[in-house]
Amino acid sequence: MKPVALLLIAATFPVAGQTQRTAPATEWRQFRGTPRLTGVAAVTLPPAPKLLWSYDTGDDPIDSSAAIVGDAVYVGAGTGDLLAFDLATGRLRWKYTTGNLIGESSPFVGPDAVYIADLGGLVHAVRLKDGARLWTFKTGAEIKSSPVLVNDVVLIGSYDTHLYALDARSGKLRWKVATRGMVHATPAVQDGLTFVAGCDAIFRAIRVADGSEAYHIESGAYTGASPVLDGDRAYFGTFNNEVLALDLKRRTVVWRYADKDAQFPYYSSAALEGGRVYVGGRDKVVHAIDAATGTRVWTFATRARVDSSPVVSGGRVYVGSSDGRLYALDAASGKKVWEFEIGAAVTASPAIAAGRLVIGAQDGRIYVFG
Repeated sequence: MKPVALLLIAATFPVAGQTQRTAPATEWRQFRGTPRLTGVAAVTLPPAPKLLWSYDTGDDPIDSSAAIVGDAVYVGAGTGDLLAFDLATGRLRWKYTTGNLIGESSPFVGPDAVYIADLGGLVHAVRLKDGARLWTFKTGAEIKSSPVLVNDVVLIGSYDTHLYALDARSGKLRWKVATRGMVHATPAVQDGLTFVAGCDAIFRAIRVADGSEAYHIESGAYTGASPVLDGDRAYFGTFNNEVLALDLKRRTVVWRYADKDAQFPYYSSAALEGGRVYVGGRDKVVHAIDAATGTRVWTFATRARVDSSPVVSGGRVYVGSSDGRLYALDAASGKKVWEFEIGAAVTASPAIAAGRLVIGAQDGRIYVFG
């Protein structure tokens, strides 16, 4: 199929979104909510959220996290379909078929288009109003990174070892940066720079304007998690069984958090709120860490590994576990305040906006709570 010409002039995505700490109450446009990947929602859910509707996408697991904008929710299904639903009713509005399976790449909703990538190495731009294809861009290997839109540039990593910047209107290559390993993580953006923690154990700061490297920091570990940014600090977990805090001015590692009694990797991307870093571990535990010192505040044990990335909303930490449950924990104490038994592993991350929580599971179903 030939790409459909983009008839609408794409609006400029607001630069303010680059420094936003919290996703607006009415929208969750991308993986982790904002370009800084903070994982914080400006909305409070009911004390005991109820399942409002669910949708069966098929037998393939859902690893992609949802996006919520206006009265619609967008989800990448494991089957390879990008789906748009009415948020209130669950009515399917449109379906776009990528032609490949979709892994962890999660949609970004721009002014006129939805962007997502697949395991065939294709980046897709899909018209927001009807799901028509606008353009595709082919990389050299599978993509699990999620796209991030900065003004008129789409940033995304690929397993072909490159970070790409694509023109949001045409899909043409603006620039690409070679790394020494797969680029699994989603790039974070702040103040004209994009940051990516790499599988080559290097944390890079790249200028969005031209793809030149501003600086890099040796992390010392293979990294699959995406970094969360907070001014001069960045935080992320590694496969060396640690969570790191980096000083972006001094370009050094500030602290390393590790549990000496449970040496397991961190695949989950951290959330940052109220001076605490919240992250799931393959030790089956959700960890709350003091962002200033790297000391443990609390832990909560689930029954299986936690690859889902937590979201903080209304004083609670929402996170899925491979034990088949979705949890809400008190952010201050770590005490469980609510759980829902899905019955299948939950590795996708919650999207929270407009009074709803949306998450997919390994049973191929999308669940919406409110």
